[in-house]
Amino acid sequence: MSAPQLLFLAHRIPYPPDKGDKIRSWKTLEHLARRFRVHLAAFVDDRRDFRHEDHLKSVCESVTLVPLNKRSATVRSAAGFLTGEALTIPYYRDARMSAAVARARMNGLAIEYAFSSSVARYIAGKSNAPRIVDLCDADSAKWAEYARRQAWPMSAVYAREGRRLAREESAIINWADAAFAISEEEADLLANGDGAEREVQWFCNGVDTVHFAPGATAPSEKRYAAVFVGAMDYWANVDAVLWFAREIWPQVRAHMPDATFGVIGSNPTRAIRALDGIDGVEVAGRVDDVRPYIESAALVVAPMRIGRGVQNKVLEAMAMGKAVVSTPAGLEGIDAQMGTEAIAAAAPQGFAQEVVRLIESPEQARIIGEAARSRILRDYQWPAQLARLDAAIDALCVKENPALEAV
Repeated sequence: MSAPQLLFLAHRIPYPPDKGDKIRSWKTLEHLARRFRVHLAAFVDDRRDFRHEDHLKSVCESVTLVPLNKRSATVRSAAGFLTGEALTIPYYRDARMSAAVARARMNGLAIEYAFSSSVARYIAGKSNAPRIVDLCDADSAKWAEYARRQAWPMSAVYAREGRRLAREESAIINWADAAFAISEEEADLLANGDGAEREVQWFCNGVDTVHFAPGATAPSEKRYAAVFVGAMDYWANVDAVLWFAREIWPQVRAHMPDATFGVIGSNPTRAIRALDGIDGVEVAGRVDDVRPYIESAALVVAPMRIGRGVQNKVLEAMAMGKAVVSTPAGLEGIDAQMGTEAIAAAAPQGFAQEVVRLIESPEQARIIGEAARSRILRDYQWPAQLARLDAAIDALCVKENPALEAV
């Protein structure tokens, strides 16, 4: 019997899984492709990613990749000021994506799946198949937080986006046959949004605990006291590193003048690049594999002041048996025992003290790292998390199509 067919929409090509949202979209797509013939339609905002089209075709029934010109999309986005929409919606509006959805629907789909609110409108209209939307994070809350940290006029633009996107998220929750978030906290936040009338389910991100394991790779030649890993053109990461470098790291260096801090991640902004070479900070930029850098560090820091959902960087570091020192925002959505499986510190002085303590006490750092990996092995592997999605699919589809029980 031929497997049923599924449409998978994504605002960003889900391969390679080299940043937070792409890790989640790829693992979800890969999982669904074991059960369905998947028709993938996704935007591509980095032309280098087109080289992965053949790999995606080896997994999917069909693949439609739509290039996203950021300059044109930004101009298109401005129309939202006239229409009253969240600016995100026209940013991702494209006739080629609409055509891809229409073509896929001609195949008689069993499921329509939209990854993120940015592309959910493509399946908002009449459909013959159940519609699932993975909202991931409450993006509206992220924009509201940005507004509180930015000066006018951007604060006003971000505040408006937060309000309009909150309205969009509630509308999606109400029309989708199932809506998901990345954590129980995000699900509750979305479900309690103004106008939301239905529940939001959740499944957390997982970790490949074989790939991210202690000793899975040799450490880098450069040894670090601490590292931060993340895309360095993402504002929340930039804010975290700048805050750490300016408010926390000088206190660490006062105790440990030779300590080094590695910033690992693609596309560092000018402000991040300016840190390179100052007070033991090394900005490595994009690397082929983050694991050697994590392996070489005494500990991993996640000084997030703006954090939505779940930080993959924290899960991966924990899986590699590293002690993580983080703000409470960086540990949101992760069910870890504070003090024994991860260290939380909100204020610069306390954060610096914890970093110094663990660098000077490698045995204590090792004990915390081992407990952290045990937590990941117990609760944060992908199959266990994706079982929540499978249960929702079964609930939606089996009664309508008994053949799904056999696949």
